[in-house]
Amino acid sequence: MQTDTSLISLPETANQHDHRYHQLVFGFEGNTEFDIQGQGRKVSLGQGCLVPSTTGHAFCGVGNNRIVVINVPEALAETQQLFDKASYFTLDSQRTILLQAVAQEMQQAHAMLQNVCGQMLLCATHNLLSNRTHIRATQALNLDIIDQHIALNLHRKISVEELAALVFLSSSHFHHRFKQLTHVTPLHYITTKRIERAQALLKEGMSVANVAAATGFPNQSAFTHTFKQHVGITPARYRLSA
Repeated sequence: MQTDTSLISLPETANQHDHRYHQLVFGFEGNTEFDIQGQGRKVSLGQGCLVPSTTGHAFCGVGNNRIVVINVPEALAETQQLFDKASYFTLDSQRTILLQAVAQEMQQAHAMLQNVCGQMLLCATHNLLSNRTHIRATQALNLDIIDQHIALNLHRKISVEELAALVFLSSSHFHHRFKQLTHVTPLHYITTKRIERAQALLKEGMSVANVAAATGFPNQSAFTHTFKQHVGITPARYRLSA
């Protein structure tokens, strides 16, 4: 079962449709605009989008433009994971050069050679995006990266969003995976790290006010309240007993 590949220009008038095959689109010259399930983005050289079959999408060109379009049959088994959801992507430099070379060749090639070119781009993109997915999956539960970032930034507010970005996950996915691993929420985990650091500093003789500032609490009162919840006594009593 073969793909169908073409090099086309999009009209400046917006169009909308869906189809019974997957579609892989690469920007080649100029700019185009796509809207897939309410997510709009410009697509230019080195950028592209994945459109699963039956997914409605709108599109138009911006001035002079050309794109490479690869229509992929639903039954092409090796691409099922690639088209499991609609998305936009950016090629690395190596694959951008490949796209330019292939698109130049397509301008004067017959249909059979165009499809061979398309198959090459499809495989290269599949490898690129599969590798990125693997990196996200293997790094998603790497607590060493997360712990190091927290330790270096305990003096300030640490958001779930910035921790998720460290391991290439959305905030919601990170929250879910993190709780699966640690059995606590990310915010609870950060607070525990603050308290552990506060205990160490109090044992060293640092004042309660300075410990509160060093461990990222907004004020001494908030620090005292949270510390007593976790440890059972106030920071001042803990400092005296240490």
